[in-house]
Amino acid sequence: MTLVASRHPQWPIVALMLVAALITGVILAALPRAAAGAGNFSWPDGKKAAISLTFDDARPSQLAEGVPLFAELGTHVTFYLTASNIAERGPAWRQAASLGHELANHSTSHPCSGNFEWSRKNALEEYTLDRMRADLLEANRAIEAATGIKPTTFAYPCGQTFVGRGANVTSYVPLVSELFVAGRGWQGETANDPEFVDLAQVMGYPMDDVEFDELAPAIEMAIESGRWLVLAGHDIGTAAGPQVTRVSMLRNLLAELRRPERGVWVATVAQVATHLKKQR
Repeated sequence: MTLVASRHPQWPIVALMLVAALITGVILAALPRAAAGAGNFSWPDGKKAAISLTFDDARPSQLAEGVPLFAELGTHVTFYLTASNIAERGPAWRQAASLGHELANHSTSHPCSGNFEWSRKNALEEYTLDRMRADLLEANRAIEAATGIKPTTFAYPCGQTFVGRGANVTSYVPLVSELFVAGRGWQGETANDPEFVDLAQVMGYPMDDVEFDELAPAIEMAIESGRWLVLAGHDIGTAAGPQVTRVSMLRNLLAELRRPERGVWVATVAQVATHLKKQR
């Protein structure tokens, strides 16, 4: 040792420099993650993940079948109301809100691409941002007038986020970001990363026409990765159908989510989105 030191009198300094470089490299490698807020996020009450159940279009079955079912199961959900579908059912929707459900905005007239023939006379290709703004504000006004609740979140009809066509196509996501706490999509393929998700483009995962075992992998993935899974459906009933969320599936789903060891926060879209905004 003495011999080496005599030949290389600077070796202690070199060793210290190498150690300092190693430490600096570790810190720098961690910086992007820290800057993104990773490791700082937490779900309420020590929960591991969040799941929201959402239903579109203000369909009568949601009141007739869904509200009593969710009262029985002690669950609050988000109903995305198409304002033109409320009609005389305003008091029933008001009652749903009083039970803790979220009443949210799904537009006034459900505009989608004219490639759907039923939307040809109300095609997004013919909309402008001003027309869409007027539609969303009118839907908020109509829903509040009928139910007493002013919506704070929105679901894109058909999951489509554009207006116009060709060189004039424009995203209306910035408009939704301006007017609402969150905007939910449709036919999303995964759960939402709470630290990364754009709240104006929350993925909605389909739950129509499936049983629980078909949905279970998505549930497991959300819990294991600490994500927010937003389930999206339409009618609620006992019969199978392409736009029917089955009562049997909901019973099995909520029985699973109520197990304390699962650590799942079942909450409305507005509740979860508000929590994410506060965390950020």
